[in-house]
Amino acid sequence: MHDILPYGKFGRSRAINAENPTGEKGKGGTAASNLGTGRKGSPCLLNLLPGSTTVLGDIKGCGVINHIWITVDAKTSEGDCFVLRDLVLRMTWDDEEHPSVEVPLGDFFCCGFGKECTVNSYSIAVVPARGMNSYFSMPFTKRAKIELINEHKNPIPAFFYQIDYCLYDSLPDPVLYFHAKWNRESVTEKKKDYTILDGVHGRGIYVGTYLALQTLERYWWGEGEVKFYLDGDVEFPTICGTGTEDYVGGSWSFAKQEDGRTVEQTYSTPFLGYPYYSKQDELTYHPYYNDDCPPMRGMYRFHIPDPVYFEEDIRVTIQQIGMCHNGLFERQDDVSSVAYWYQEKGGQNDYSPLLPREERWPR
Repeated sequence: MHDILPYGKFGRSRAINAENPTGEKGKGGTAASNLGTGRKGSPCLLNLLPGSTTVLGDIKGCGVINHIWITVDAKTSEGDCFVLRDLVLRMTWDDEEHPSVEVPLGDFFCCGFGKECTVNSYSIAVVPARGMNSYFSMPFTKRAKIELINEHKNPIPAFFYQIDYCLYDSLPDPVLYFHAKWNRESVTEKKKDYTILDGVHGRGIYVGTYLALQTLERYWWGEGEVKFYLDGDVEFPTICGTGTEDYVGGSWSFAKQEDGRTVEQTYSTPFLGYPYYSKQDELTYHPYYNDDCPPMRGMYRFHIPDPVYFEEDIRVTIQQIGMCHNGLFERQDDVSSVAYWYQEKGGQNDYSPLLPREERWPR
């Protein structure tokens, strides 16, 4: 999880991109353009077909992926505007049977709803325009395979990426493998907590949560508490927070007052943030209808300085509770999430494929 720079363990630095898809030493930037050989001849992958799976990187040996950078158009037409939910990022370590990461591309980078926003965090940075960066350390001992699945209706004209990594003769023991899991309930069940993560068995460290919420009811939505059930907890969790905006470091509904109206304030910091709020469809335009949509809110919390350790199992949930003039009430909303964690090899995790692309689209 933490880089190994201070420990004097020298590696062999490598990078994979469209110009050097194998990361081979001395083979970067060899493609030719009209300017000549080695002059930006192949900066991106072209024309990724619907239904295709593209291997972005297949690294043999022992090493650590330190940085991933990706950018792509957010839509291919006015009607086909959810590219960031239609593309799926998949990662598999050391020839495991199931992937450890299988998450819609945008959500992995804390950009739900098929729409980018600026994120300035320790682990994830998204900067204008759709420059998506991951700084999660991703170790492997035999092989690392990163794939992109195109479930979009149309070809993706251009996909830009780079994977920066180091190869090592060995890594300190034990190796903790990076995982990320996406979930969604388009209408949560009243009086039942939404599940961020479940079915994880083994020893590991929980390091982050991304929430993408569309409110379906009026009034304040964020009284729900995040719960961590650890190592055999059943009825009650070991860790329970005080509210949704509190979990991501905010307070008092992120609100300020302007001319008698309550206005929400977005923010992005190294370990927690509320970078996205909108109640307009910013992805498309049509002359026959307006751009209103259910309010969209994206928020994150990275447990890097305050990790949540587990020895046997972990389950993470959040309540759907609101507040109005009449007090607390149980509510139903549309919630998506990404859980990020590290885990030792040998754990048994429940695997379930992603929802079909249409069921991943925002309202």
